[in-house]
Amino acid sequence: MPVIDAHQHFWDLERNYLPWLSDEPQISFRYGDYSAIRRNYLPTDYRRDTAALSLAGSVFVETEWDRRDPVGETRWVHDLAAREGLPTVMVCHAALNAPDADAVLARQSAFPLVRGVRHKPTAAPAPDAMEPGAPGSMSDPDWRRGYAQLAAHGFSFDLQTPWWHLTEAAQLNADFPETLIVLNHTGLPSDRSANGLSGWRAAMTQFAAAPNVAVKISGLGEPGTPWSLARNRDIIRQTIDIFGAERCMFASNYPVDSLVGGLGTIFDGFAAATDDLGHSVQAALFAGNARRFYRIEAGVAA
Repeated sequence: MPVIDAHQHFWDLERNYLPWLSDEPQISFRYGDYSAIRRNYLPTDYRRDTAALSLAGSVFVETEWDRRDPVGETRWVHDLAAREGLPTVMVCHAALNAPDADAVLARQSAFPLVRGVRHKPTAAPAPDAMEPGAPGSMSDPDWRRGYAQLAAHGFSFDLQTPWWHLTEAAQLNADFPETLIVLNHTGLPSDRSANGLSGWRAAMTQFAAAPNVAVKISGLGEPGTPWSLARNRDIIRQTIDIFGAERCMFASNYPVDSLVGGLGTIFDGFAAATDDLGHSVQAALFAGNARRFYRIEAGVAA
């Protein structure tokens, strides 16, 4: 079955500066120690990891490249795609709350592979620590001012935020309904306790009621625990039930998720979790929906 990986990354740490991968000490990260991915990861590596898949394309998502030069990453990705045939399209970065957000978005829109923007909004560490209007959050007027410019460029928005901020995300969609929001990494259900998963389900249900949203089923790793179907099947199926199969996409989040599982293990898990849904539904989850949401032309090969 063809696969369009809806969320993956490349980086060349010998040539480019990505502070979180290059600097010491390590930042706090949801998977814990990430020293194993502090190395170059390029199309040759990715093709090795996806060798067992029928790869039809990929969506590169910004990598927290040097924030002083967001367009530099976009230029580098386009050069990489011209040489290597990957990625197929990309989601770039623009600091939406920055005074020059309009100018950066205009520059990013000149690159033909750009389909959307990701700028991680400020997030509270826990549901009871949320601060309405916090600087850099989805309710910050400055951040929203930048967000309002996405539609003029035809950009979607990749949202990475903990599930307890999805009420804000639903309101953002209501206020700017023309901009597609693609929720990253399954809403980050990192708390697997009964209470944690109950909160996650309620937040995902509220967000899914918004009319112009989608979700990537990815980023399901747990620190110190290998990726397994037993740990993740229920979350995969509940996400599909909540959003509907027509609004879900499977993605590797590679190489980040190499910290918790092999790419083949993850995609085999996606297949096994949905094998009773039928070929047409799986085809949409593995490729069709990503092709539609990220406007990938039919026939484009990886």
